Amino acid sequence: MTIQTNGSKTVKSFNWKRLVIIGAAAVFALIILFNSFTVVAPGHTGVVVTLGSVNEGVLTEGIHPKAPFVQDVVKIDNRIQKLEVNTEAFSKDLQSVKTVLAINYRVDSAKSYSLYKNIGADYENVLVVPAVNEVLKAITAQYTAEQSVTNRVLISDGLVEGLNEKLNDQGLYVTDVNIIDFDFSDAFITAIEEKQVAQQQLLKAETEKQTAITNAQAAAEAEKIKAAGTAEANKTLNESLTDKVIENKKIEKWNGELPKVTGGDGTIIDIGSVTGSKAQ
Repeated sequence: MTIQTNGSKTVKSFNWKRLVIIGAAAVFALIILFNSFTVVAPGHTGVVVTLGSVNEGVLTEGIHPKAPFVQDVVKIDNRIQKLEVNTEAFSKDLQSVKTVLAINYRVDSAKSYSLYKNIGADYENVLVVPAVNEVLKAITAQYTAEQSVTNRVLISDGLVEGLNEKLNDQGLYVTDVNIIDFDFSDAFITAIEEKQVAQQQLLKAETEKQTAITNAQAAAEAEKIKAAGTAEANKTLNESLTDKVIENKKIEKWNGELPKVTGGDGTIIDIGSVTGSKAQ
């Protein structure tokens, strides 16, 4: 600020140019300060790039100094990441199989710098997606379309193994693969439904046949048991029928009258009246 005296008046004026310079210097100093540090969030690593050249090694979680305007830090996410892939392949019986997969993978912290140096930040589309398509096609070709449905676990395990074989050297590790959906052609689905209906009808007929056989066997066994029981009862009865018992049965059933005999001329002779005897 300068003061000028003109007679009885005093004029005060600010040095605006100097103030602007000081302000600009302060702002520049703040920019330098903020660009001299970087913060790496939890679950991430920092890849340092110095004038376009990737430095070997990575920065771990926390605050780190860096050369302002000279160095840049690229943050790589090392947590498990989920990728959904829609792809199509052909089965062993040449059926088109559209598949939706959920891939869980992570980036190895120690190899973050080499992955970024050799592939770049878009490693998911450059490496992971093509590998998923290639491995899935190879595995799907080993199974028929129908087997693909019944062997989902085997296919998932095969995908995990095949993807790790292709990606581990690059620093990518697949932890899990989930098959969300299998989709087949309308003709194939119709054929499967018809096959299932035929199998159900065959199973129903077989069940009814088996039930009829079981019922017949049960009835035959019941008759056999009944016949055996009857035979045993008759045997017991026969063994109990002595001459005295038979004679007693005759006496119990006699009505006290002697039998009548028909003569040669058709006359009926009452033996009781002839003998003059009657049951008392």
